[in-house]
Amino acid sequence: MFTGLVEGIGSIVRLERTGGDVRLTVEPRFDMPDTRVGDSVSVNGVCLTVTRLNAGFFSTDVSGESLSRSTLGKLKTGDEVNLERALRLSDRLGGHLVSGHVDGIGKILRMEARERSRLIRIGTTPGLSRYIVEKGSIAVDGVSLTVNRCDAHSFEVNIIPQTGKETTLLKMSVGESVNIETDIIGKYVEKLFPGNEPYSETKPASAVDREFLRKHGFGD
Repeated sequence: MFTGLVEGIGSIVRLERTGGDVRLTVEPRFDMPDTRVGDSVSVNGVCLTVTRLNAGFFSTDVSGESLSRSTLGKLKTGDEVNLERALRLSDRLGGHLVSGHVDGIGKILRMEARERSRLIRIGTTPGLSRYIVEKGSIAVDGVSLTVNRCDAHSFEVNIIPQTGKETTLLKMSVGESVNIETDIIGKYVEKLFPGNEPYSETKPASAVDREFLRKHGFGD
């Protein structure tokens, strides 16, 4: 489990393909002195297990499943990635609970300056957007952010200078893809309604909507 508060940036120094999987070797640009083989590390929002440690580097294996749901398969040697080690129970939870299990990929549609911050609009699919709510939490490439606005096809987030300095988000361009993890609470709430299962592109959407909730005593 992670917080979405990125600790720093790393660089991909080696990428080895073995069948449908990939082994990544990463050089972090910050100290990770207590990292051990078997530890979990979030790499651009994807929870991966450290399989090998060398002086100043760590390696991790990425399964075909993780590659199919994220942008990790597009990485190249020299690319920068956001890194966060797993949350300790004694730590402050400054972001939100992030599992590192990416739900899908979004595309940057627009980036524009707003005072000292940067506004980013990201396109999504219906399967993702149904779990995204205004002023809710979302992880973009492993970065915990607040949703400013959203609709059925996209959402907006604001990147403050500190977040821009500590992550790769402001180094990206319109048209690039990012990993998206929606707030896990919404998915569990949907599944708890009798007869409902999480959304998929091959089955009808849930009957739980604003009108349904109003009839059952939620809202005005």
